[in-house]
Amino acid sequence: MMKTLTTAILLLASLLTPAQTGHLPKIYDAVSPNGRLSVRQTQGRFVVSYKTKPVLEFTVDGAASIPPESRHLTADYTMLAGKRSHCTNEANEYQCGSLTLRVYNDGIALRTASCADTVAYRIAEGTRRWMQQWTDSYEGFYPLETSFQSVPVPSYSGIFKSADGWNRRWGYPALLEPTDSVFALISEAGITRGHSASCLYNDGETYRVVPDQGDNQGVSPWRVVIIGRLADVVQSTLVTDVSDPCRLGDTSWIHPGVVSWIYWAYNHGSNDYNIICRYVDMAVALRLPYVLIDAEWDEMKDGRSIEDAVAYALSKGVKPLVWYNSSVGWVDGAPTPKYRLNKAEDREREFAWLETLGVAGVKIDFFSGDNQRNMDYCQDLLESAARHHLLVNFHGATVPRGWQRTYPHLMTTEAVYGAEWYNNVATFTQQAARHNATLPFTRNVVGPMDYTPCTFSDSQHPHITTHAHELALTVLFESGLQHLADRPESYLSQPAEVQQFLGMLPTVWDETRLLDGYPGERVVMARRSGATWYVAGINGRDEAQTLSLPLGFIESGEALLFADGTSGVAPWQISRPSSLPRTIVCQPRGGFVLVVRQ
Repeated sequence: MMKTLTTAILLLASLLTPAQTGHLPKIYDAVSPNGRLSVRQTQGRFVVSYKTKPVLEFTVDGAASIPPESRHLTADYTMLAGKRSHCTNEANEYQCGSLTLRVYNDGIALRTASCADTVAYRIAEGTRRWMQQWTDSYEGFYPLETSFQSVPVPSYSGIFKSADGWNRRWGYPALLEPTDSVFALISEAGITRGHSASCLYNDGETYRVVPDQGDNQGVSPWRVVIIGRLADVVQSTLVTDVSDPCRLGDTSWIHPGVVSWIYWAYNHGSNDYNIICRYVDMAVALRLPYVLIDAEWDEMKDGRSIEDAVAYALSKGVKPLVWYNSSVGWVDGAPTPKYRLNKAEDREREFAWLETLGVAGVKIDFFSGDNQRNMDYCQDLLESAARHHLLVNFHGATVPRGWQRTYPHLMTTEAVYGAEWYNNVATFTQQAARHNATLPFTRNVVGPMDYTPCTFSDSQHPHITTHAHELALTVLFESGLQHLADRPESYLSQPAEVQQFLGMLPTVWDETRLLDGYPGERVVMARRSGATWYVAGINGRDEAQTLSLPLGFIESGEALLFADGTSGVAPWQISRPSSLPRTIVCQPRGGFVLVVRQ
């Protein structure tokens, strides 16, 4: 009798709601393998904590409770380019109904069973944030703000403006500082066929993940948030950790490197065979492996042709890269060549011709945003280029979302307000130093960035950063193809040590460490290539600043220091210190590079 009564009581209790029983259901925490990150679900919200401090809240339509069981995952792979050659990470994965939740050692990743399921983050007013107003080219600043209403809508086209006059559409990545010295970087990864890329739309403090145009069928891409100290964010490979592995068999033909580039100094230089030859000769003098032949090469003057230019480069031992208009974005009034890559049969024929000529890669420009058509088209281009052993550089395109792992011949992507804007607007001059000191914490975290750094002379609008600041950008800004855009005579007039530095500059890094910094203020970063460390730093301020160099992890070796000069007459201080410095004084908008060979 007693056993029967006990069974009945337990059955009745199981039928009652938590409110009727007076107890809440058991709440399970999702935790990272190292225990630093945890996610708790309460009252329909997920709260992410870093070392017990809440840093982010999000909601997911239709998500079930976090179960007690998890699946342990390990990421261990190599990259041919990027911030780290050998990438590792761990995660615990939880299946919460239609939501797959992964808690990595340096962040979280969310994926829903349907692209229609809405993911939304709460970004409280007053939270320090560095967020870019969305444009289809992702070419804008990441200003420090504390409210979405602090950001004026700029006058140029492509910015979403709501009826009340405020921007409410935001691009990736979005960097937040929810609590002192703890950061969260929101982005996306794992775009496959049938997906649009997404962005954030906000209604007050709620920021919804909204896919762009397209059917968006099936499982969603990964919604990624990197969480931790600034060093955790900068050094993270989470975007590629959740992306599909390499789809190529043979990758022996993929060789990152430094490129000489015409456009910054000569807007229409690639229709002039003689100017192309000057940049080939510059590549030879500086020992650069590549030259980029930019737009309008199909309209070359003086009876010359692209075949002539490619032949000249190859005769000098320099591998040419060639520009194309994607012909889906800016078409009317845009430079040529156009409509050569849109149809599969035309694309295959064009890429086969380039391979026969000896061209090493393509730069494809002017896409039209994050819609499904563009995402599928980019993957079509990558797969066709791989069949013909062509490196790829996407310009006027969306930010990287992990394709650099899946398609390792994707060397770089623009999607950044870069040095070419000295050609276009006067506003870049005053803001460049602060912008440069923000990019390592925002845009460049998620993938390679074709900023075209290191120009010593002026384009149409002047720059007021120092020579050492410009040189430091070649180390601070990671890109599998690093384009040097200044005039040949500008580079070749620099001290011999600077020319030698450019000729030996790696674009593949075995290790990356953030040593010091704060967005917009300063950056000090160390990158290792083999047994050589490259330590670089810049000052984002308009006054002098002393930068700290905690270099205890580097063994002593032969050191070479490039630092700010004291005037325009003496723009460099180049020395070979007998011991590694602990601090460096940088001039306003200054910088330094320290090379240590062990």
